[in-house]
Amino acid sequence: MGGILLIVPRTTTFGALICLVDMIQVFVLNMTYDVPVKIYSFHPILFSLFLLAPESRRLANFFFSDRATAPSVQAPLFRTVRANRIALVLQVAFGLYLVGMYLHGGIKTWYTRGGGQPKPSIYGIWDVEQMTIDGQIRSPLLIDYDRWHRVIFDFTPSTSFQRMDESFANFVSSINDGEKTLTLTKDGNKNWKASFTFDRPARDHLVMDGAMDGRKIHMELKLVDRNQFTLVNRGFHWINEYPFDR
Repeated sequence: MGGILLIVPRTTTFGALICLVDMIQVFVLNMTYDVPVKIYSFHPILFSLFLLAPESRRLANFFFSDRATAPSVQAPLFRTVRANRIALVLQVAFGLYLVGMYLHGGIKTWYTRGGGQPKPSIYGIWDVEQMTIDGQIRSPLLIDYDRWHRVIFDFTPSTSFQRMDESFANFVSSINDGEKTLTLTKDGNKNWKASFTFDRPARDHLVMDGAMDGRKIHMELKLVDRNQFTLVNRGFHWINEYPFDR
């Protein structure tokens, strides 16, 4: 909304105010949660202040004093009315082009890397109920670094394995539903590869057999019911009789 309002000169001040407040919030979150775009998110704050600088006295009068706020007076870019109209049309046209370009990019990203991306047939969070390495049963011990706790199939190009200590190992994956095979590789190591075959005898049961790091692995997995998560089953309540987070 703030960016769209910047397109038209009459609404630039309002758009810059929205961008300023919005980006201050983003910047604070990036600082406090150590998100690695602190400098980048600080730049729009400076841009917003730059756009608001000519209106600083009027804004100060409006927000912090009882004095009347006069209309904004800005010098035209060009001497003739026709030239200024052409500049306005070009500015709005370029702004609409940017909106359309980013909208198109956002829709494309949604269907290639977002929620609209095709999901694998074994999509979901799977708990590893039983696992054997080279024929040896591995108990679910927190100190067993080689024992997997969960396997997460989110999108076909990537698969995450979670260890017993809750740390993650992320892999580039290729799933062949016809042959029921799963191939894993690593971005940083082109020579590393792991291959599995899988069978799904029931909707919530998955069996995987294959080799990883030169060892034979067998896993029996159970699908986690997504409805058990509070984010899914809580719903919306306009009025809460008691705090839910205590």
